[in-house]
Amino acid sequence: MIKIQAEANVPTEHGSFRMIAFSENENDWMPHMAIVAENTDFSKPVNVRFHSECITGEVFHSKKCECGQQLDAAMKYTHEHGGIIVYLRQEGRNIGIINKLKAYSLQEKGRDTVQANLELGLPADDRKFGVAIDILNLLDVKDINLLTNNPEKVKYVVESNIHLNSRIPLQIPANEMSRGYLQTKKDFFGHLLDDNDN
Repeated sequence: MIKIQAEANVPTEHGSFRMIAFSENENDWMPHMAIVAENTDFSKPVNVRFHSECITGEVFHSKKCECGQQLDAAMKYTHEHGGIIVYLRQEGRNIGIINKLKAYSLQEKGRDTVQANLELGLPADDRKFGVAIDILNLLDVKDINLLTNNPEKVKYVVESNIHLNSRIPLQIPANEMSRGYLQTKKDFFGHLLDDNDN
């Protein structure tokens, strides 16, 4: 079972957050995180974002995806309205950075994100969100507004002991490099995206 291993207040350009590390082992170098806005009111439905790690988008500002922009938008939103970002170490839809770069190489040859993963013998999306539910339970969160476009995340909450009060879209307009990626999200995974933005 995961548990809280460490926590501290961290000032960011979006505001101050309580960052909490969760893992089974205190020596885990890659724990899951809860990033809790300082003004979060736990007596009301809590704004929550399940966000999977994306080093290319978040650190290097890749234009192939909207992950970095979504994380920034979620931090801004939770700072302004209260809330929690559950940051999950599931790089590249949980295939890891090496396989992700291999998939990128296949995408350069014309495959979409799903085709590239399958050609490598990998799942289209291997992420799991049960650990996010575990983290919310450890934080005693019982009622949430979920910031997502992903129906799979909604399903995890609906099937859990946590009440889903509402879904809040977190849509980033497409650029010339991310348009195909977002279209695959919509067509293959059923993400709730507006046509005029992708």
